[in-house]
Amino acid sequence: MVQTALALLSQALSALLPLAVPVLVGLAALFVALMLFALFDRGRFHESVRWVGARGLFLSRWALALLALGISVLAIDIAHRSVETRFGSQINARYTNSADPNTSETVQQGPSATYLTERTYTRTLVIPPDLLRVVRREGVQVLAPYLQDPSSDNIVRLRDRFTRSGQDVVFSREATLQTQQYITLDKSKVSADMNFVDAAGGRQSYYNASFAAQYSFRSPLKVPATIRFAFPLPRGSGTLSDFTMTVNGLPYTAADLSGGSVWEGLVPPGASVDVRVTYKHQGSKGWNYDLSQRREPVKNFDLSIRTDQPAKFQRYSLFPTSTTRSAFGGAETLDWHLQNAITAQNVAVVFAQGSVRETLAKLYAFAPFSLLLGALLLIVWAALQRLALAPLRLALALLGLGLGFSFGGVLTGYLTPLPAELLGAALGLGLALLGLGGRYWPPLLLTVLAPLTFLSVGNAGLLLGLLAVLGLVLVLRGRPGLPPRFSPGRRRPE
Repeated sequence: MVQTALALLSQALSALLPLAVPVLVGLAALFVALMLFALFDRGRFHESVRWVGARGLFLSRWALALLALGISVLAIDIAHRSVETRFGSQINARYTNSADPNTSETVQQGPSATYLTERTYTRTLVIPPDLLRVVRREGVQVLAPYLQDPSSDNIVRLRDRFTRSGQDVVFSREATLQTQQYITLDKSKVSADMNFVDAAGGRQSYYNASFAAQYSFRSPLKVPATIRFAFPLPRGSGTLSDFTMTVNGLPYTAADLSGGSVWEGLVPPGASVDVRVTYKHQGSKGWNYDLSQRREPVKNFDLSIRTDQPAKFQRYSLFPTSTTRSAFGGAETLDWHLQNAITAQNVAVVFAQGSVRETLAKLYAFAPFSLLLGALLLIVWAALQRLALAPLRLALALLGLGLGFSFGGVLTGYLTPLPAELLGAALGLGLALLGLGGRYWPPLLLTVLAPLTFLSVGNAGLLLGLLAVLGLVLVLRGRPGLPPRFSPGRRRPE
């Protein structure tokens, strides 16, 4: 980041070099004008020199405060550009010295339970004598255009038969296929716990999730049947860890996971099957649970999501039936309870996350305006409180605030944005208080808090409005030393 800052400073100085010649020409013209003024009107020249000398020190001090404001704004801009450059290099980098989570929006599809059965389909074809002679000469493949292709993985048995009917021959093909009939789940109890992590250095924010589900169903047949339970693996979840699946209390591990974790077993008539699935993974942006890809009945479905980030819901998705929030804006629990429902809707939760890069860009774009407004507020506060505001001390305070905001940008390369910017703001506030004194803490505190409001994603406007109201209250009630007003008829003390 130091090299980036030096490069940006060098670019800024290089951009100012073309202005050096006009400035020198202007100074030379001013010098010539002053010499001519002294030559033709010496009395007024000496009077002007005395006026400038009397007020020059005062103006130079305030010019120094203005210069300090410009240097602070330049330092904040360099910190902003350095942070942007670092984020851009991290995004486009092929290699990294720290782990980046391979995450995206997670989609967990609901499982399905089916029982296997066989169905026999018969197709009949009447062969006239002319076609029969061709079949005898060229073989049965001549009939291929009139028959369906039997090359299917679901075919269990295939039987061809020829019978005579008068002069014609009747060709019959019997195909026995293995089909799946869906079983409605008696109970689905699902829970997901998501804890968000703001990665240091501006990398993508993500959440660590723990998933647990319990599914129960019963064999609808009166004879033993082969039942298949398929649990699809989530999409966009990256690496799954601690994956377990138990069927009636016995652990099960599928050898082939191409179609998910699929269990198949012989179930007695009317017997119930209990399946439990747990795993952990990482994700970002959102979490979806697809109840079904088709419109089907839902007997008893319970879903509970616990998250420590504000959640929104995709349009036309299932909204939670109840919401519970812990005290002081902590974790939030979302619950869905469906009984005897028929739906094709899904649960789609989106978390109110802002891009770290975008958040810091807004913070540093607003910081110069906050510094300017803070300088004006300090001058107004000193006038209302009848405090002596020395320009040199104001310049030191502005430099301290600028250094604090810039240092916060440096710390984002080592810490998450919230603690990094808080430490930078605390440093700037401490330096400004050392420069001006403790009686200036209200306007200084407002100055450092205003840019930090952008760290609260989605609430920056409200927080800025509250700070503006607080600043106006400080200005309106900022004259405790004024004498009280006297009512008419009361004598004013001597």
